[in-house]
Amino acid sequence: MQDAQHMLEPKHRALLGVAAERGLPSVGGIGLCFQLLSLAAAIDRDCAARLAPHGLSEGKFVLLFLLHEQADGMAPHELAEGAGVTRATVTGLLDGLERDGFLSRKAGKEDRRKVKVKLTAKGRAMAARLLKEHTDWIGSLFADLGPRDAASLRGLLARIWSGTDAGRAASKELAS
Repeated sequence: MQDAQHMLEPKHRALLGVAAERGLPSVGGIGLCFQLLSLAAAIDRDCAARLAPHGLSEGKFVLLFLLHEQADGMAPHELAEGAGVTRATVTGLLDGLERDGFLSRKAGKEDRRKVKVKLTAKGRAMAARLLKEHTDWIGSLFADLGPRDAASLRGLLARIWSGTDAGRAASKELAS
């Protein structure tokens, strides 16, 4: 197993060094946080590198994923909501995917303002291929974890998340 310092982003290594020099009592937690952030950044970079040869960003990939096996297509506002982006952002992503031949937009027959987005044959083939490749790759990242380790990690991450502002807000929503 690698030393945790080696996996840290340079900025995190520097900040952790300053925290340690100052003798902050929370240096252990800070190190764990930076380790988690560095891991997330590494996964994000790997993801981008895997999608780039196909001319796709993560945002475009998410839309292909959402549209995959949606025979009737989806409305742009549904895609924006599903992807967690604004309608303006989804419009730009759809423009790029349409330009590259991965999808088409069709106006509704009864109300031309209602647009449905559907994958083309090229888009369906790419989505199917990338979904398999991507899910296999993600699965491989956790392949060395047995069921007990995976459950433990899931629980630990949930406990950490519950201390974030988003986690506390979600708890309040559930309580009301």
